[in-house]
Amino acid sequence: MRPRRPRPGAQRRRPQPRRFFALNKPYLVLCQFRDRDGRKTLADYVDVPHVYAIGRLDYDSEGLLLLTGHGALAHAIASPQRAVEKRYLAQLEGEITKEALAALREGVSLKDGPTAPAKARRVAEPTLWPRDPPIRERKNSPTSWLELTITEGRNRQVRRMTAAVGFPTLRLIRQAIGPWALGELQPGEVRELPFPEDWVTSAAAKAAPKAVTPRAQPGARPRSARRKRRGESS
Repeated sequence: MRPRRPRPGAQRRRPQPRRFFALNKPYLVLCQFRDRDGRKTLADYVDVPHVYAIGRLDYDSEGLLLLTGHGALAHAIASPQRAVEKRYLAQLEGEITKEALAALREGVSLKDGPTAPAKARRVAEPTLWPRDPPIRERKNSPTSWLELTITEGRNRQVRRMTAAVGFPTLRLIRQAIGPWALGELQPGEVRELPFPEDWVTSAAAKAAPKAVTPRAQPGARPRSARRKRRGESS
């Protein structure tokens, strides 16, 4: 049998690069590679062809952003069905209370529905890089820091959650996505990570259809018995 020739004009699929990167996205950087309005984008920091962001991080948020050009890996990490944990540090307006923390842990009501239970705890002020421009602080208005871990990815979810319990977010930094943490990565710094083959294979295994064994109908005879009855050989 002769191998099939490609049809005229048919394009070959480019093999997906098995590369994986982490970026500490600075404040006021768009989570895309182009912008018509001239704002800073990922292209100002990521000089790697054929990669894109896994998920998103708001323009006015900072911290960990993962990138790849491998579609299966991106789906495995960002899929809502996988419910990958995302950990944030949030500087809040006011001293967050135990009642507010309990509400965040249980889930709060937003306009697009209640949030899933989250991990929430108050933390001491962390040692971070200075933000440019800095947040606007009021002399007589204290702030506090919250560590919040969620498994959803709604639009501006963390900010809406803290506002719903009475403590608006002033600064937001994503610290981790699943097993990948920001670590010592500085704003605008990119680092290549080992390609997580296990995430791709496990996602493929979950997506593969399960074999279904046909069930015999009640009262139906096996095919071999029907053949013998008709004098057929098996």
